[in-house]
Amino acid sequence: MRLLLEKRREPSRTMLVLTPVLSVIVIMVLGIIIFDGLGYDGQQAVWELFFTPVLDVYKWRDVASKAAPLILIALGLSLGNQAKIWNIGAEGQYIVGALGAAGIAFATQSMTGFWIIPLMIITGMVCGALYAGIPAVLRTRYGVSEVLSSLMFVYVSLQLLSYLITGPWKDPDGHNFPQTAQLTDAQLLPHELGDSGIPPGLLIALIATILFYVLVARTIFGFSVRAIGEAPHAARYGGFSSNGIVWATLMISGAMAGLAGVLELMQLTRLNLGYPSGYGFTAIIVSLLGRSHPVGVFIAGIVLAITYVGGQVAQTVVHVPNATAGLFQALLLFAILASDLLVRYRVRLSVSSSPAKGTRP
Repeated sequence: MRLLLEKRREPSRTMLVLTPVLSVIVIMVLGIIIFDGLGYDGQQAVWELFFTPVLDVYKWRDVASKAAPLILIALGLSLGNQAKIWNIGAEGQYIVGALGAAGIAFATQSMTGFWIIPLMIITGMVCGALYAGIPAVLRTRYGVSEVLSSLMFVYVSLQLLSYLITGPWKDPDGHNFPQTAQLTDAQLLPHELGDSGIPPGLLIALIATILFYVLVARTIFGFSVRAIGEAPHAARYGGFSSNGIVWATLMISGAMAGLAGVLELMQLTRLNLGYPSGYGFTAIIVSLLGRSHPVGVFIAGIVLAITYVGGQVAQTVVHVPNATAGLFQALLLFAILASDLLVRYRVRLSVSSSPAKGTRP
């Protein structure tokens, strides 16, 4: 007797939409059980984690600030996901994008002008795209899995960050701390749009969501990405280049990660060893939770941002460990993967009879 997975003819569209919501609910219930077992007030911990950032208007700006980079990175990743191209190294591209913008800031420290901020943004996006281009070369020329190569280059970017902020770009007035000089006013975006309390990053993320929706749903390129992911042989027979899609999706995702890195740099005003935030890895969960659909990614980015802010609130109020948000994000990832498996496959019980005498098993 054994359990078998049998592929369904067509996954339920209703369940594909509902399972992310159900996954979040399951994780809430599981969180209550876990925290109660650890001796904390489980109900209050989950309340502070998931609901306080939504109900407390003073936390909305923090949620928006956290959501913007997650949405931007996840939008790029979701494009590759639809083509079954898995960029796991967005965190490295996020760091390299910030380094590119910091290089422009370092060179224009004594300058002013409206052109500095656009130049920083463009440079960051180009650096992120070029960094993602390395796994693209390895995949298309040598058949190296982009999963492994992109992940390994995250550690290269960390070493590059450490070298620059402790060496050539170290702030001479920083009391020997490993950090760059603070950005000037000419190198910073406003903290919020007018008196709305909305950070500019969220507006950029909203515009990017609309653009990605049009790109995926209304263009031949978007159709080719979906075709390569769903039926690669038929897509190649139809004239679509799989290598071209690998290049395009990886470099677009790298550019979006670089853009997120630039916006985060402008929010923090300088680079230091604490700059790597894990946004690139969390964005993988965002893209899966949002079903790689731009609108779903936007909503999922806000949900994951709530866990970031809520984790800080729960740590202060309920005194749960600092890694609470990361724990819930990891559990959410496993819940999504498990639910995806059950939506696409049915579990069947197989009773195997013992082979007859004289026959091979």
